[in-house]
Amino acid sequence: MNNPVLYLIPSPLGNTPPSLVLPAGHIETIRTIQCFAVEELRTARRFLSALGLHVESLELELLNEHTSPEEMESLLAPLREGRSMGMISEAGLPAVADPGAELIALAHRNGFNVAPLVGPSSLMLALMASGLNGQKFAFQGYLPVKSALRDKKIRELEKLSGREHQTQIFIETPYRNESLYRALLSCCAPGTRLTIAINLTMPDAFISTRTIGEWKQFRPGSDGLFRKKPCVFLILA
Repeated sequence: MNNPVLYLIPSPLGNTPPSLVLPAGHIETIRTIQCFAVEELRTARRFLSALGLHVESLELELLNEHTSPEEMESLLAPLREGRSMGMISEAGLPAVADPGAELIALAHRNGFNVAPLVGPSSLMLALMASGLNGQKFAFQGYLPVKSALRDKKIRELEKLSGREHQTQIFIETPYRNESLYRALLSCCAPGTRLTIAINLTMPDAFISTRTIGEWKQFRPGSDGLFRKKPCVFLILA
């Protein structure tokens, strides 16, 4: 192949059939690739198998937050050999709230083509459905784990949101969703709008926007809504 490409391959956000979240043309493209850099081997094998690939014949190399610069260089070996390769995060879009940006930057520095494929992003799906400001927004990643630092950060983001009319987006590990939710109710003003988006694209998906004052009446945590499920939080002061 004269012009090898690094394909950035979105993967389902849960146990959703790939055909429901990926265009047919992209699935056909993925089926032509033999080499992949993946965040999690088990998840990638299951995803690629669901696409109809013979996983045993594929070359899968691990790419995560522990991958060293030297290992990054070696991951580009297929491209240097003239073979296209794919990059797959555990869920959603590669390099968006997931590792992989360094490999993409390295591919650009070496003059290789990079092609992002269309697929699900929990962040963008949540923003789309929130009713908050989609013209000006910022993704903040994970907030601090320690409660005092987390609460301080929430108040800072709320002030920034109000000053700039900017939607603030952040995520949390599923087992801390409940504590983050309670912190938002405690730290934010009653009129600040909060969107909670849970398990998007899944049959039990939940997304709702209410003011902090309204959420205090709703209390979604009491019925196990957050339990072990990926969640996106958005606020607009």
